[in-house]
Amino acid sequence: MSIQITNVKVLSNPSKFTDPFKFLITFDCVAPGIKGDLEWKLVYVGSADNEDKDQELDSVFVGPVHVGKSQFVFEAPAPDVTKIPQADLLDVTVILLTCSYNGQEFIRIGYYVNNEYNDSIEDSASTDKTKSIDVGKISRFILQDKPRVTRFVINWDQNKEPDQPTEKKCDKLIFFFFLRLQKGKRGQ
Repeated sequence: MSIQITNVKVLSNPSKFTDPFKFLITFDCVAPGIKGDLEWKLVYVGSADNEDKDQELDSVFVGPVHVGKSQFVFEAPAPDVTKIPQADLLDVTVILLTCSYNGQEFIRIGYYVNNEYNDSIEDSASTDKTKSIDVGKISRFILQDKPRVTRFVINWDQNKEPDQPTEKKCDKLIFFFFLRLQKGKRGQ
């Protein structure tokens, strides 16, 4: 692997739901020959039951990449609440931070995100799904200490074939399984 992600720090955590996401990303380029840019994306999983509700919040190209340590701040806007089912606004969801080289994703870092009302007075809206939710009163907490990191084998040299195929759907299915499991436990 020519690029090694050495640290991702979530900035402004906890924050308001409407605040942008901010990450301080540090990586090492350990091999010369990276000719293209790295593409970073942040995806918000709007509903564990419907992949169509996922939102790509932003993508940024970083380059040229030279051998050695690099660091930057990736800032992405909050998700569009009109695209998230009201029943999925509160509780646990996932954000996926990915990095690709030449259109090939080589790392995916998943974080659990807990969205809840700031105070207990407003907590009744989280139990009564018929009440309208005031997004301005939702706090977002990213569980940054336990990310789920998945690496994929890619072709770093465009003249060679990759060593093995990559499987991307499995990792997302694992997250969805745990989200459904968490929501099922809360309903009991």
